[in-house]
Amino acid sequence: MREVVLTPKEQPPYGLIAECISCDVFAGRSIEEIEALPVYYGNRQGKLGDFFDVAGEPADKAGELRIIIEGDVTKTRWIGRDMSAGEIVIKGSADMYVGAWMSGGRIVVEGDVGTFSGMQMRGGELHVKGSAGDYLGCSYRGEWRGMSGGRIVVEGNAGAEVGQNLNGGRIFVRGSVDTFAGVRMKKGLLVVGSAIDRVGAQMTGGAIVVLNGVQRLLPGFDPAGDVENPEIEGESFEGVFRKYTGDHAERNARGVLYIKV
Repeated sequence: MREVVLTPKEQPPYGLIAECISCDVFAGRSIEEIEALPVYYGNRQGKLGDFFDVAGEPADKAGELRIIIEGDVTKTRWIGRDMSAGEIVIKGSADMYVGAWMSGGRIVVEGDVGTFSGMQMRGGELHVKGSAGDYLGCSYRGEWRGMSGGRIVVEGNAGAEVGQNLNGGRIFVRGSVDTFAGVRMKKGLLVVGSAIDRVGAQMTGGAIVVLNGVQRLLPGFDPAGDVENPEIEGESFEGVFRKYTGDHAERNARGVLYIKV
């Protein structure tokens, strides 16, 4: 696999819109052409080379390319948007919308990611070794269909409304999540370490698994007995889990919530 290395220069004090940082966009371009790709900050347009030193050996096809970002890019947004193949490795933290609309390939973030990361993913993998902000794997504002495929893994914590409108795919948050995890969920699997409250609010399908307890459970969930070592949506879990169905505040609710005892 060939590699293109982006080394951050000084970033603007406000968000840098860099949708061009994608294996699909870099594929088939020379280093000089990659440096000339457009980015936006405030009401101004610049070039990728204004904010990153670009080096390496580009590839003709996205699936043959790895993009490495050497350091924190906490002001850079939309990395990996619409990516369908290849790999991006961010050796630090990134801003909002990492992997939004991603359909294939892999993104690894060694630090944290901002809000709306993995938004409406359709495939591929987003692996965050730190924590994530609000609306991980959610839907775009005004859209009722959220993430529909792919896999998100967050080794740390995540904010509010993880998996909002989840319509397929799998999200794993090993730490804690804030309120409304899985809100309006329809399909897929959401696994979290611990949660505060309003887990599964308005969910009508799919499965949520909580490994370390929920502070407050919504009254729209009915107990359905205990299960031991369950297999849920193709994933195996060890231990005894209390099973609930809901959210019965909604019509035709077929969601399932498992809380480890």
